Amino acid sequence: MLRKILIVGAGKSTSYLINYFLEKSESEKLHITIGDINPKAISEKFAKHAACTIVKLDVFNDEERQKAINNSTIVVSMLPARFHILVAQDCITYSKHLITASYISKEIKSLDKQAKEKGLVFMNEIGLDPGIDHMSAMQLLDSIRNKGGKVLLFESFTGGLVAAESDTNLWNYKFTWNPRNVVLAGQGGAAQFIQEGTYKYIPYQKLFRRTEFFNIPGYGQFEGYANRDSLNYREAYGLQDVLTLYRGTLRKVGFSKAWDIFVQLGMTDDSYTIENSLGMRYREFVNLFLPYSPTDSVELKLRHYLNIDQDDIIWSKLIELDLFNPNKKISLEKATPAQILQEILEARWTLDEEDKDMIIMYHKIGYKQDGKKYQIDANMVVIGENRTYTAMAKTVGLPAAIATLLVLNKKITTPGVQIPLTKEVYTPILKELENYGILFTEQQVPYVGYNT
Repeated sequence: MLRKILIVGAGKSTSYLINYFLEKSESEKLHITIGDINPKAISEKFAKHAACTIVKLDVFNDEERQKAINNSTIVVSMLPARFHILVAQDCITYSKHLITASYISKEIKSLDKQAKEKGLVFMNEIGLDPGIDHMSAMQLLDSIRNKGGKVLLFESFTGGLVAAESDTNLWNYKFTWNPRNVVLAGQGGAAQFIQEGTYKYIPYQKLFRRTEFFNIPGYGQFEGYANRDSLNYREAYGLQDVLTLYRGTLRKVGFSKAWDIFVQLGMTDDSYTIENSLGMRYREFVNLFLPYSPTDSVELKLRHYLNIDQDDIIWSKLIELDLFNPNKKISLEKATPAQILQEILEARWTLDEEDKDMIIMYHKIGYKQDGKKYQIDANMVVIGENRTYTAMAKTVGLPAAIATLLVLNKKITTPGVQIPLTKEVYTPILKELENYGILFTEQQVPYVGYNT
């Protein structure tokens, strides 16, 4: 008897997810239904596969959504996070397991009791970050604790970047995931973490000037800025007594200092709209944020306003984005500054068809055992194939796909709303990911941390 997998939403992160299911369809007796608001955009390769059905599915159409979920064995929601709740409520109603790669929302969390009562696995945060970060960290932490070690320091950084062979701009960056999330990164409150036993806070306007530097063997130097809430997983990871707890985002060195220009100007603000934005020239947009001068050019005003020398690489980066081009126009009506900035950046930072992206994840864990201090540095590097089969799609989609089959095959059975922190979950998933080139390199290095 066929087991029916329903995938809701077929965005950029689903190429490897779908491939994995189709490759296993015969041996695992699977039929995959892909429901999306725009089914014509889904690859013909999938549409022609005997084990795959593609349907138009509007998640806001209750009848369509409920019918598709009721007809499935398990549901994988790849929708934007705010829409998962619609799917999750139906999964409770029709007793279906649910897999998502998104952070657990309060609304999803509220379904925990009902999911447990019905014996349903609602696995969330089973992508890259969150996802692989949880599983790889817990595997390391559990290994240290099982040997009698006490964790003193935990740092974890992840970056969605462009591979060296496709790095063709001065920013050393191209969009490999949702551009809006990149533009709005770090907003919503001060970044908070613990460093050497002290709570630390970085306000948004200072975030991109407070970076740490890392060397990833074979790939060079990178910088990391703090995520908004490094303390969110303190209890879940069992790190209540840790002296340093820091989670962040990786970029190539120099990106953050240049990005800070947009922050200081106010171009990343998403709280108000700009009148007459439609048809506005790029240089007019820049001028909105600069002091008035009847004689100085936009370029000169910007350099003086933010003290940027003409021979500074940052100035070259701004020029490269066509920010002062009088012929480039904005196509958005009544848009926020952040929306306009996103449009400008997408014109320059979108992956070309054969471009390769790169995912880097880095963990640093310091611990004490038998009176001595040790440190483990672990890193994972994954290179994409092209714009469709990206490293981002691979590292987000494969963990979700593997988890789906493990639930179907009753290898993951603990019910309730959860994230992948237990050995039952992380051991088989990390092992299977190694078969697809997603694995960590670990090395023991001298301990660097709080000296007590």
